[in-house]
Amino acid sequence: MNFARLAALAAALSFTAVALAQGKGPSDPQIAGIVVAANQIDIDAGKLAKSRSKNKQVQDFAQLMITDHTAVNQQAGALVKKLKVKPEDSDTSRSLKSAAKETAGKLKALKGAAFDKAYADNEVAYHQQVLDAIDKVLIPNAQNAELKALIEKVRPAIAAHLDHAKMMASSLGKK
Repeated sequence: MNFARLAALAAALSFTAVALAQGKGPSDPQIAGIVVAANQIDIDAGKLAKSRSKNKQVQDFAQLMITDHTAVNQQAGALVKKLKVKPEDSDTSRSLKSAAKETAGKLKALKGAAFDKAYADNEVAYHQQVLDAIDKVLIPNAQNAELKALIEKVRPAIAAHLDHAKMMASSLGKK
């Protein structure tokens, strides 16, 4: 498991937790920015895995991440356009992007089974952090009913991705 990525994601969430403690949860434009950033991060990771892995299980999972997270970003894009809201960067979205860049660099240095296992472990950690953010930050702070509904609608897919990633990581660890 990539503990640097976990630490960076935890830091991103802690920025938001501090803001919440001060009564300053993320605004709807910031929530939209976090949603878009989180999805783009997993799209990019999926593309990297598709280009680097020779393992069919990893390839199939990576394609699922690309497809599903692209669809969510398209839905989010349509919603923000409808609401005339521009997604805004926040400490959380910036921290997520920074952690993703660092992780991508580390993944690019790996090959074969080491890459596959690191990618799978990262997907487990990432989807757990996203679920935690959805439950503790995004849904509770979304003011717009349609934005909140979109996040609630995609939550089961994120949970399914987490379960799938756990199974993949477990099977890769047994080889």
